[in-house]
Amino acid sequence: MSSRTTVTEFLLLGFSEIRKLQILHFVVFLLIYLAALVGNLLTFMVIVFDHHLHIPMYFFLMNLSVLDLGSISVNVPKSMANSFINTKSMSYAGCVAQDFFLLFLLGAYFSLLTIMACDRYVAICQPLHYETIMNSRGCVQMAAGAWISGILYSVLHTGNTFALTFCGGNMVDQFFCEIPQLLKLTCSDSYLTEVRVIAFSICLFLGCFIFITMSYVQIFKSVLRIPSEQGQHKAFSTWLPHLIVVSLFVFISSFAYLKPTSSSPSALDLVMAVLYSVLLPIMNPIIYSMRNKEIKVALRRLTGCR
Repeated sequence: MSSRTTVTEFLLLGFSEIRKLQILHFVVFLLIYLAALVGNLLTFMVIVFDHHLHIPMYFFLMNLSVLDLGSISVNVPKSMANSFINTKSMSYAGCVAQDFFLLFLLGAYFSLLTIMACDRYVAICQPLHYETIMNSRGCVQMAAGAWISGILYSVLHTGNTFALTFCGGNMVDQFFCEIPQLLKLTCSDSYLTEVRVIAFSICLFLGCFIFITMSYVQIFKSVLRIPSEQGQHKAFSTWLPHLIVVSLFVFISSFAYLKPTSSSPSALDLVMAVLYSVLLPIMNPIIYSMRNKEIKVALRRLTGCR
């Protein structure tokens, strides 16, 4: 990669240089990180060890917990370490690895949300065919497809970015190596590269988003046709958490990556990065698990609490 001859490390300038604020950043991120680890690990363990939850919906939720654990572990520990030891450096190789794994996990995340929308569509709109369509082999193949699509998306995006030459300095206005901020440092013509990557990203995510939207429309129509109010409530309770998670992910990630980048540091860029890379992984266990009666019952069985 040609940028290796020009830049050997990057300086992450996302947070304050005041020592007290650095310690505050370390403490806040540590608490968020521990909460995300506990929430997602509990969700993962409950689903694995409770045979009552060995159904497609919870199998996909288990994969979602793994992706949450990975995505928050890519950026947060390094950012905490930098604040704790009062440094801002990130090696070139570390930056490449950080971007690769983050894009891989985000791509797989959205693909998995699309599959979960398909699962809810079949469960609510075609319940008699649910076991035939969402069988064990099919679920494993769909989950594997989500992970593979994330790898392909990450290879394309990361490869195009780090094939450029960085000679506009090495100071990144973010707390991790975010690609829109790295593109500000390139001195080669990155216009065509950005257009290709953005076009591919839009096609991929727009296709998934259209599929999810069409599934939601059919689900909503089917729920309204359920005669009993209790049946409608049960159907909505299994569908609404997925709707909330998809809406948050699409809004935050689209705004963070598709909005025009400014030449000067922006507090909004920092806030959006914190939302999609730090807060989403901690919100998913709350949205999906804490309001799910089956998860709560399984957690009581696992811990032996009444």
